[in-house]
Amino acid sequence: MAFALSTMQLESPAFKAYSDIPVEYTGEGEDISPALNWSGAPEGTEGFAVICHDPDAPLVQNGRYGFVHWVLYNLSGEITALAKGSDAGTSGKNDFGKSGYGGPMPPEGHGVHQYYFWVLALDKVTDLPEGLSLGELLGKVEPHLLGMNRLVGTYQRD
Repeated sequence: MAFALSTMQLESPAFKAYSDIPVEYTGEGEDISPALNWSGAPEGTEGFAVICHDPDAPLVQNGRYGFVHWVLYNLSGEITALAKGSDAGTSGKNDFGKSGYGGPMPPEGHGVHQYYFWVLALDKVTDLPEGLSLGELLGKVEPHLLGMNRLVGTYQRD
């Protein structure tokens, strides 16, 4: 299956779709991941992965655009939520060069950026090694993708 939206729903108690992400979830605050919950996974879902990407970042690197803030995988199909600051799953490498979540921190004066939080439903539980980049993860999970959807939040530094 190609990467395309499904009927799965992704929400956060921290912010509504296309609204401001609270400072505590950014590089200017506590820099912890927001709580997320999802529903409506396709039949046959056995695992999940979560990604956060800023397509508005003025970067083109390694053949892709934007900035990766979070790569998380090896989540069981029984999981339908992540708590604020969750340590569930296995962390990949973000574009800060670190493992785990790195919150929004657009350049000062760069305007509003959109942050896409994605959940990917997979037909198997993955057991991938820690530290995969977004590209590496997508290459591994694409053959197992059943559905996906996103929640978009915004953030702007003054």
